[in-house]
Amino acid sequence: MTEPALFRWPTAARFGRVVPKTKFYEHASASTALRERFVTDVQRITWAYKLADETIHLRGDATVPEIQVFTIDAKGDDVGDSVLTAIDKAVLFPIIFEVHSGTGECARTRMTAAHKRLGGTTPRLSGYFSTGWQDADAARVPLPPAIDLPSLYAALLASILPIAARPGETVSAAIGRMEEARRLEREITALEQHLRTEPQFNRKVEVRRRLRDRTAALTELTDPVSPTTEEVPWTG
Repeated sequence: MTEPALFRWPTAARFGRVVPKTKFYEHASASTALRERFVTDVQRITWAYKLADETIHLRGDATVPEIQVFTIDAKGDDVGDSVLTAIDKAVLFPIIFEVHSGTGECARTRMTAAHKRLGGTTPRLSGYFSTGWQDADAARVPLPPAIDLPSLYAALLASILPIAARPGETVSAAIGRMEEARRLEREITALEQHLRTEPQFNRKVEVRRRLRDRTAALTELTDPVSPTTEEVPWTG
């Protein structure tokens, strides 16, 4: 896949409100370690854009009533996922994050997001997906075409998935496939380590068999075309 570009957010959707870090890390359930991450990692959090019917004339629904764009200025090289998760859980709308790091010629930006499912008191989040770092002043591209906010949200998430979505695959299915692939990658790494250290031949044979099975499953998951792919619309 080509490196995803940063989006040119609509001027009409500009919000530009700085949000105090304490709004997130002083929450009753925040651990001491999480508070320290906010203090050490984050310089400033800005609620930068609000993508909604009244700003960009795309209708939302219960799954995606609005889409918020938050920018985070990092104190150091980056901001960890624990910080993003805390913000995501505190804001009951889907969020697209832009993380900014460095200054001057060294300034760089990456876009990152988790798939957020609303409902109940706490949103459900997938793991985070991200573009690579790009020059902060790199040319931006228009938002992907969409007929409503759910389809826009799906297209924004699709643009940062690490592998291509399959034809007709829903955003939930694609992200579920990515997360299963990540789980298999971790298991394969553990099996490779086990294989290097296992002294008994018969156990090595069994580890090799499991390693072949997991590798084949990973290859199938990351194949952009699957014979079992259902023809369903690409939506949230």
